[in-house]
Amino acid sequence: MSNEVVVLGAGMVGTATALALQARGYDVVLLDRNEPGSETSYGNAGVIQGEACEPYALPRDIATLWRIARKTDNSVDWDLPGLWRLAPSLFTYWRNSAPARHRRTSLAYAALIRRATRDHAGWIAASASEALIRREGYRLIFRDSASFEVQARKAEKWRALYGIGYDREDSAALAIAEPALRRPLAGAIRWHDAWTCSDPGALVKAYAAYFGRRGGSLVKADLCGLEQSGRGWRVLSSAGPIETENVVVALGPWSPQALEPLGYRVSLIRKRGYHMHVEYPRADADPSNTRLNLLLIDAAIGAVYAPMRAGLRVATGADLSAIEPDGMPRQLERAYAAARDLLDLGAPVANSRWAGMRPCTPDMLPLVGAAPRHRGLWFNFGHGHQGFTLGPTTGNLLAGVMAGDSVDDVLPLAPSRLATA
Repeated sequence: MSNEVVVLGAGMVGTATALALQARGYDVVLLDRNEPGSETSYGNAGVIQGEACEPYALPRDIATLWRIARKTDNSVDWDLPGLWRLAPSLFTYWRNSAPARHRRTSLAYAALIRRATRDHAGWIAASASEALIRREGYRLIFRDSASFEVQARKAEKWRALYGIGYDREDSAALAIAEPALRRPLAGAIRWHDAWTCSDPGALVKAYAAYFGRRGGSLVKADLCGLEQSGRGWRVLSSAGPIETENVVVALGPWSPQALEPLGYRVSLIRKRGYHMHVEYPRADADPSNTRLNLLLIDAAIGAVYAPMRAGLRVATGADLSAIEPDGMPRQLERAYAAARDLLDLGAPVANSRWAGMRPCTPDMLPLVGAAPRHRGLWFNFGHGHQGFTLGPTTGNLLAGVMAGDSVDDVLPLAPSRLATA
């Protein structure tokens, strides 16, 4: 087999792909303009979502769409230039969110998600990263009883369909489980099949360091272009050209930009997300009463409150705006206010505000497999909100396909369905 590979992109997806190929005997170079895990993989909520068997669908009910249109639903923000630019892709996404289509997509998606924690487990152990991981799930919290009851019914449905484990916690049980909450809430769904990470960027760096210790080559350089050559491919970079037989594009939201000169038009919806870190209360406070026991997702505000090594990470939903906000993004400001309403928090950590992009496909499935028209070119991107979760899984699948394994598992993910000339 051709055993030379350059993997473009050292986020979770690219780094895990490099590890999987290395384990298959490939000679792998991992190239990125920044240190591993420094961009989107750094900024996520740090959840390996083994419970997320259905991908995020666009809402189709009038009430939710009206709230989004009026910008009273903090889970989604937008501006007119952003909607205009994304209109064709958003329309396809909305059509694919119809119940029958979404159910079919979820069958393929669930097969990936159910592997996620198992596929991470080997790399966590090998990279000596256990200290970063908790295997205790997280809580989805509700401020009103009606929303809580709706989600409880969904949770029971998902348990029946996918075997997902959860507990329903009423107001009293939630207050006991999370004494840091300053006021009573309607209740929570505690999902058991998710793992949380106290520093997602550090986990990717640990995976990359393990890749390096096993003989992999890490190159920090800008990608300048891709050219076909006698050996297969020439990767043009600011560190000089690299000749290789295979190239894997795992650049997340920047993948279409790298592929466009080769004639590919890949439809991706780039959803911006934000986070900031907030200090825990004063050192003399009782941590059992001031710090969260588990990561919380606040359903009413579309925000995540994630205990991290750097403080409490407050993270937001999706921003479809074309224009980046000046100062504090509205979604993040609302999420911070909601967090202070529930928790006794210290000051924001200086210079901790962050923004990044999630690469979402209109059919909610990543693109994994061979490029439609170029031998030795491979795709592994478009994971939407779940690149941190699914990186090792799609990395293992792609490595198997490249090594000649059965392609049945990746047929629904074939790049040819979305990558057009």
